[in-house]
Amino acid sequence: MERMHGTTIIAVHRDGVTAIAGDGQVTLGDTIVKKGSVKVRSLMDGKVVTGFAGAVSDAFTLLEKFEGYLTSYRGNLLKAAVETVKEWRTDKMLRNLEAMLIVADSEQILTLSGAGDIIAPDDPIAAVGSGGPYAQAAATALLRHSDMGAAEIAETALKIAAEIDIYTSGTATVLRVPNGEGDESDEEIIEGDVNEGDRA
Repeated sequence: MERMHGTTIIAVHRDGVTAIAGDGQVTLGDTIVKKGSVKVRSLMDGKVVTGFAGAVSDAFTLLEKFEGYLTSYRGNLLKAAVETVKEWRTDKMLRNLEAMLIVADSEQILTLSGAGDIIAPDDPIAAVGSGGPYAQAAATALLRHSDMGAAEIAETALKIAAEIDIYTSGTATVLRVPNGEGDESDEEIIEGDVNEGDRA
C-alpha cells in the first residue's frame, strides 16, 4: 500500500517575532489528494506555535502531550519539549508514533523527534518534511541577505521549496507569535483554502 507524502514546515525568528509556515498539500503516490491540509497550530493563546510532519493522528497525540506539559510548566517551551520527548521515547505506545514537531515561542525554535532529539538550530530557522531542506536553505539566504520579516521569509522560503519539491504545493498557513510589544498573533492563508487533512 502506498503511503501518503507531503508537508513542508518552516519556522523563522527575526527581530523578536517568530513565524511558522506549513504547506497544505497531501500526496498519495504521484497523485495530489488534498491541497488545504492544516499542519500548524497556535497554543497558549498565541504565545507558542507548532507545526508537524507525519501522520496527523500521531502528530495530534504528540501535540496534546506537548500542550499538557506546556500548561504544567507555565509556558516554558524547553521544559515542555524535554518532557514530551522523554515520554515519546520511553512509552511503549508513543514510541511507535511517526511524526516530527517544530515548537516555537517569541524567543526560540525547537525541533522534536521520536528518537529523543531536541534540536535548537544555530540559525533561528528550523524546517521539517519533504521540502524542509529546500525551505531551510532559502530561508537562511533570505535571513542573511534581505530585510524581510520573519513571516515573509517563512512564506517565501516555502514557495521556493514548492518549486523544487513535488510534495510541496506552496499553499500554506502562516502563524506568528506576538513579540511582546502589542503585536497579536495572526494567521494568514496563502494561495488557497485550508481544511483539515487526514495525513500531513
